[in-house]
Amino acid sequence: MDKETFRKFGYKFVDWVADYFEEVEKYPVCSAVKPGEIKDRLPSSPPLHAERMDTIFDDFDKIITPGITHWQHPSWFAYFPANNSPASVLAEILTAGVGAQCMSWQTSPAAAELEEVVMGWLRQMLGLPDGLTGVIQDTASTATLCALLTARERVTGFKSNQGGLREPLVVYSSDQTHSSIEKGVKIAGFGRENLRLVPTDEAYAMIPDKLEEAVRQDKKRGLKPACVVATLGTTSSTAIDPLADIGRICGKHGLWLHVDAAFAGSAAILPEMRWMLEGAEFMDSFVFNPHKWLFTNFDCSAYFVKDPAALIRTFEIHPEYLKTGHDSQVKNYRDWGIQLGRRFRALKLWFVIRSYGVEGLRAILREHLRLAKLFKSWVEEDERFELMAPVPLSLVCFRLNDGRGEAGLDEMNKQLLEKINASGAVYLTHTSLRGRYVLRLAIGQRTTQERHVHAAWELIKREAEELLKTSNR
Repeated sequence: MDKETFRKFGYKFVDWVADYFEEVEKYPVCSAVKPGEIKDRLPSSPPLHAERMDTIFDDFDKIITPGITHWQHPSWFAYFPANNSPASVLAEILTAGVGAQCMSWQTSPAAAELEEVVMGWLRQMLGLPDGLTGVIQDTASTATLCALLTARERVTGFKSNQGGLREPLVVYSSDQTHSSIEKGVKIAGFGRENLRLVPTDEAYAMIPDKLEEAVRQDKKRGLKPACVVATLGTTSSTAIDPLADIGRICGKHGLWLHVDAAFAGSAAILPEMRWMLEGAEFMDSFVFNPHKWLFTNFDCSAYFVKDPAALIRTFEIHPEYLKTGHDSQVKNYRDWGIQLGRRFRALKLWFVIRSYGVEGLRAILREHLRLAKLFKSWVEEDERFELMAPVPLSLVCFRLNDGRGEAGLDEMNKQLLEKINASGAVYLTHTSLRGRYVLRLAIGQRTTQERHVHAAWELIKREAEELLKTSNR
């Protein structure tokens, strides 16, 4: 492709993205295509000869776009947000154009040093302890695996990297923890049977006394406790584990404390939300995802550690072809995680923080928290519905309840969710809390306004009313 053709389509693509930002609300939030429908419209073999870019782009518009579920839609209330922003997208264009491979300082000095600075900014923005040092990982799942591996090495005196695990090590998390913890425990060699799911209280937060009891029992059995994973903002209900109490237990027993705040961590940029971090001085590692609620497009996960030397010792490896004369003076982030090759993720985070400013980011998050409280009040005022969990952040867990038995309520709420999502106007997802089917409305999309939340509530009420009429016939 020559320069002029590249420039022509570059303008066209940027215009398409700009129009998409402005018009995304016109699309159904969730794609309505059936399994295999996109694949059936694509050739089964690659083209032998070059195709024109306008033909390729036309196929993108007509074949691919109908199969997109629109996470950037203002009526996206499913799962958690996976936000972008104009500043982040523009930075990604530069990242792709530069095409840097940022595995070490020498392969891209600007990438390494910008990452160091931006992670320092994030630490200050969240009010994290001065002793924590940051690195960008791709996802919270990867960051958690890094924490588990480092905890494994510390408790074994860094012997398991050499000879493998020689004794059973135990990991503890709440019974509401994210599935990535179980996956990480499996991959890191602890074994699933050595993951203890600690009971939670009425707010779905870990009960510290139950953690203490589990640790003591394992010690009596001759097992070696290694790590506790506390969660700030569980996936199902955004429950907040009591960090200070858990931290004191970890300190007493010499356990690595990893804190998973993948979604909720962004809220700590608000001074009034820093209560979540009480006890942060006990943390050995902490992760949150700017790609969820800080308007930096996927993937960008901020991982902080108290002891970078332990992290590096766990992951570093020094083949001759990677050695440089600067290694003793710089941070080579290839040694700070699982991946050797690394993208220039710091650039988009730098663009986002500078383009919004800390106060601009705070204003958007405060509005999301306000909207969640507003939706919560509507649920509480309608006798047909009930809240199913506290609302510490911007997720509301609720269900329709006409007094029938639990099995009947589960089925009724499944039907309600199907009807809501079939409209294409909004997208919600569900979870299970204490075995009960629960609807989740997660507010956090950059462009969501009160009118979108109100429209969602009106739709939910209409579909519920129709469902109740039908079931009572």
